[in-house]
Amino acid sequence: MTFLRTFIVSLLGIVVSLAGAVTLAVVGAAIYFAPGLPDVRQLQNFELHSPLRIMTRDGRMIGEFGEERRIEVDFDAIPEKMIDALTAAEDASFFDHHGVAPSSLARASLELMQSGGAIQSGGSTITMQVARNYLLTLDQTFTRKIREILLALQMEQLLNKQEIFELYVNKIFLGNRAYGIAAAADTYYDRPLDELTLAETAMIAGLPKAPSAFNPLANSERSLIRRNWILFRMRELGHIDEATYREAVQAPVTARRHSTEPEVDASYVAEMARQYAIDRFGDKAYTGGYRIYTTIDSDLQPTARRALADGLIAYDRRHGWRGPEERDIAASLVEAQEETATQGLEEELAESPEIRETARQAAERSQTKIDGIEGDVSNWLQVLERTPRYGLLEPAIVVESSGQEMAVLHEGELRRIPWEGLSWARPYRSPRSRGAQPNTASDIATRGDLVRVVEDEEGQLRLSQLPQAQGSLVAQNPRTGAILALQGGFDFNASKFNRAVQAQRQAGSIFKPFIYLAALEDGDLNAASVVNDAPVVMDDGSDTLWRPVNSSLDFNGPMRLRPALARSRNLVTIRVLQSLGLDYTLDYLKGFGFAEGRLPHGLSLALGSATLTPMEMTNAYSVLANGGFQVSPWFIERVTREGENGEEILDEASPRVACRECDDDQETVEIDGNEYPVAPRVADEAALYILRDMMRDVIENGTGRAALSLERDDIVGKTGTTNSQRDAWFAGFNDRLVTTVWVGKDSNETIAEYGSNAALPIWIDFMGNALEGTPSAMPERPDDVVTARIDPDSGRRLRDDQSGGITELFHKDHLPDYQARQISRELEEASGSQGSGTAESIF
Repeated sequence: MTFLRTFIVSLLGIVVSLAGAVTLAVVGAAIYFAPGLPDVRQLQNFELHSPLRIMTRDGRMIGEFGEERRIEVDFDAIPEKMIDALTAAEDASFFDHHGVAPSSLARASLELMQSGGAIQSGGSTITMQVARNYLLTLDQTFTRKIREILLALQMEQLLNKQEIFELYVNKIFLGNRAYGIAAAADTYYDRPLDELTLAETAMIAGLPKAPSAFNPLANSERSLIRRNWILFRMRELGHIDEATYREAVQAPVTARRHSTEPEVDASYVAEMARQYAIDRFGDKAYTGGYRIYTTIDSDLQPTARRALADGLIAYDRRHGWRGPEERDIAASLVEAQEETATQGLEEELAESPEIRETARQAAERSQTKIDGIEGDVSNWLQVLERTPRYGLLEPAIVVESSGQEMAVLHEGELRRIPWEGLSWARPYRSPRSRGAQPNTASDIATRGDLVRVVEDEEGQLRLSQLPQAQGSLVAQNPRTGAILALQGGFDFNASKFNRAVQAQRQAGSIFKPFIYLAALEDGDLNAASVVNDAPVVMDDGSDTLWRPVNSSLDFNGPMRLRPALARSRNLVTIRVLQSLGLDYTLDYLKGFGFAEGRLPHGLSLALGSATLTPMEMTNAYSVLANGGFQVSPWFIERVTREGENGEEILDEASPRVACRECDDDQETVEIDGNEYPVAPRVADEAALYILRDMMRDVIENGTGRAALSLERDDIVGKTGTTNSQRDAWFAGFNDRLVTTVWVGKDSNETIAEYGSNAALPIWIDFMGNALEGTPSAMPERPDDVVTARIDPDSGRRLRDDQSGGITELFHKDHLPDYQARQISRELEEASGSQGSGTAESIF
């Protein structure tokens, strides 16, 4: 008895001594490390890295940039099963300890002694992980572990458990750019946290330990073992019952890669906004939580994207089938990789031998099986998974092609393409030539070929291919200059080159209205003036003479300006420019946003030889549409950042706007409660009204007749085609919307089509949808514009006592004489001469 008493007293003494030693050690460590510890109080207002988000003007996302995808979540919004899964996996006693768990520290100490000073598994509680993730480096050293412990103890005094847990779940990296549990739910399952199953919740809870090793997308077997171990732990801890556990461990892997899909596809605009953000904020643009609200309309942008894609696909079909994207894809495939080893899962496997078997069973259930397809379907599915989708075009693999039908593997299903979706595929020979009509589907593609398909409005698949031609579409508000829709190519993922703002292409005949407007405003010519459409040869300063021709290669002789513009007569436009003079015209064109240095100083200017971007041409047409005010294109409405009181506005646009009703000396105008500066007037309103009426003839009687299908009286426009049909344009507008479409090849090779064939159908498709249900938008006729009857052949004004004739518009100060000006015999002869190119010699 005495011995027992003595032993107990001695043991208590040892315990007290050890406790005292531990206490002294902790106190000593605190005294030693405290001066260099970060301030824990910064966690109370810590700003997590948040990506740059690009939005439409009504707040729908069009792009996200930044390495860290994060969706912050409050503790109250975290499902209980997620809390249980994370604590079971990382720190079962989290809600009971005071920042440090002695058992886990003991394990870390043992590893420390065995490894000679390096921390292996760590033994960190969730509180300690928060300290490391927010305030320390990730070095696995004993010194860092001591600092981690001291910070965890401080943190538990400053923050409650809910606040610490919230910091934890919003910071942790969970693979595939996902930071935080909400971002992981979106990345792997495309659903919010509260819609995840128990098995999916446990899968996410298994990621913090090793996001790469336990990633369900990269290592399905290892992730299953880890997931099922967490479910085992949840059962052992009493969070779930046996039946729930059994059901969850039998669930297959349902994780898939889900990128942050934009609500509105405007990738070219998103990239423009990203460049702006980098210029404005530097590298902080990707982490500072900035939001850029653009001027893009969330209804018009999808319409623009679809119209351009449909138009380019239709163009490509007209020119023939270039063959499968890849032939006999199965021959290039390698054997599937061996199963990933389970190294590093000793703890999970040791605790539950049943886990491997349930993982194997779940993996078998996860294999995709498609009825009706024989062969290595899994390899084909891998090819389709890695093959990108471009615009409306989706990849498919030919399974069978017999008779006049083709069976393809598409989006995990066996689909069939009927003959009406195949018969267009005559072989491509050149831009102007195709081969013979195919007779059977096997003439087009065979088993194992990778092709592209598109689904039509009836849900039927049609064979397609990535177009060789490219294009752009820009839609602008003519009053403010705001860009409402912009598509810089067929698909951003196929080509990031933004043709809307980067491609400098010859404008062709869409430039002609500006030459005619300069003439109308000058006053020497009017819509009834007669100019000779006849051959001309000029010395352009080179070794060869310049012999411009009309695209139709014919000549109409003397004709009025109105039909000359409607029928896009080159030689008439050259003579009009020559009569004006180059210096006057170039100076006049500055008001439309054209940089003088970008315009050629020669008569080829009349034919649109200037190289301009679609954005520049759209903005110039906005001046025609808004009554002559010099607006500028802009696409960023405001820049914000999340602050204590919601979104804080950092930048906000204040564009110059057109104002027809404003007084000449008025400097600002109120629109929707905001004050805007008034844009300067650069063109005469009366001349613009007459030009607009002349351009209506392009639609009614000229190269733009196809636009009559819209059945609107308020739209005007102009087609354009450059030499050798390298560029095809259509630019048109009403009072509310200006849209320009360009089609061409990046290589500058011919597309073998005119603007009326390649560009105008795209414009019609877009404007038809954009203007549907809107009232006619026409300007009122200015007081200075009057009508008069003229003789259609001579352009002379008819007297009241003369019958017949047609009605024409004139500026009241520029009415033609009753006795029309005649082109003299000498000038008629000079118009066909090889003279010096002076105005008198060719007009």
